[in-house]
Amino acid sequence: MNLILLGAPGAGKGTQAELLVDALGIPSISTGNMLREAMANGTEIGKQAKHYMDNGLLVPDEVILGIVAERVAQPDCANGFILDGVPRTLAQAEALEAKGIRIDHVVSIEIDDSVIEGRMTGRRVCSKCGASYHIVANPTKVEGICDACGAEVMIRKDDTPETVQKRLKVYHEETEVLKDFYAKRGNLRMVDGDQPIKQITAEILEKIGAKV
Repeated sequence: MNLILLGAPGAGKGTQAELLVDALGIPSISTGNMLREAMANGTEIGKQAKHYMDNGLLVPDEVILGIVAERVAQPDCANGFILDGVPRTLAQAEALEAKGIRIDHVVSIEIDDSVIEGRMTGRRVCSKCGASYHIVANPTKVEGICDACGAEVMIRKDDTPETVQKRLKVYHEETEVLKDFYAKRGNLRMVDGDQPIKQITAEILEKIGAKV
């Protein structure tokens, strides 16, 4: 089963992707995490991405799609995958189709901007493995330490209030149109993102018809 998770920054895509990995037994492909790893390692793609991400702007399509195409071709994606953070534009969605990448379900996590802005100040991400947490909704077992790998968790630069507002504006202008794109293809599933994490997961699994 090949899935796309859509939703504004802070809607909970990363958290749901991690839970769906466990429920469905397929890998999550987060372009954000892959780009942040590239930046931390000082790779050429990382340097290209740093300016855009630090300013809440979209990373160019050729960088994103190159990473995605390589990733979905790997053996662990043979039974399916979850795309988190891509496509972000209509051009990217069309390019995925052109590359023959099949998408079974597109899950849009719906939540008001005001709720998202309140959430972002509490969001934390692992500095090493990229795991997502929230100090209220999904805290680490030990404060400031990743449950998965034991590294330090941190506030991302793109979670500052000014950058969050800019990212939301970009989302509404560039990414929200994808709901219409996939609705016309009959594979869009709308999910209420303003409810407890486990209930969101259950609603997603129900709407994609997953047997777990």
